[in-house]
Order: sequence, then C-alpha cells, then structure tokens
Amino acid sequence: MNSQQVIIHVRFAPNGRVIQISERPAKLTPNQWFDVLNARASSAYRALARGRGIFQLSRTAIEAFKQETARPG
Repeated sequence: MNSQQVIIHVRFAPNGRVIQISERPAKLTPNQWFDVLNARASSAYRALARGRGIFQLSRTAIEAFKQETARPG
C-alpha cells in the first residue's frame, strides 16, 4: 500500500472562492475539488495565512477521491 503523504495547496480569492488547488481532476472546478476534499477529509485541512490552506493526505486517499469523482452520475 502506498502511504506517501501529499500536501494539496489551496489558494482563495478575497471573496472565499477557490482560485487554485493542486491535484485537481480536470473535470472539476477548483471549488468542486475543494468541496470533495472538505466533505471527505476535513480533518486533514489546515488554514494558513493570506488566503491559503493545505490538505495533508495519503496518495491512496487522493486517488480514491479522484476515482469517486470520475464515476458517472
């Protein structure tokens, strides 16, 4: 099992919208990907200064979330 830890960086606009987030699947907007991660792994999120934040997750978890979002429906 791959337990490599990955840090997903998030940048917010002054109005709170996500303007940049790493590891994002192409079919999702930055806000949609943030919502997926926040719904499934909110405890892994840390707010930072100046409109930024990070999720620290295993590669396995990130790949599972990406697979879930790839399902039609």
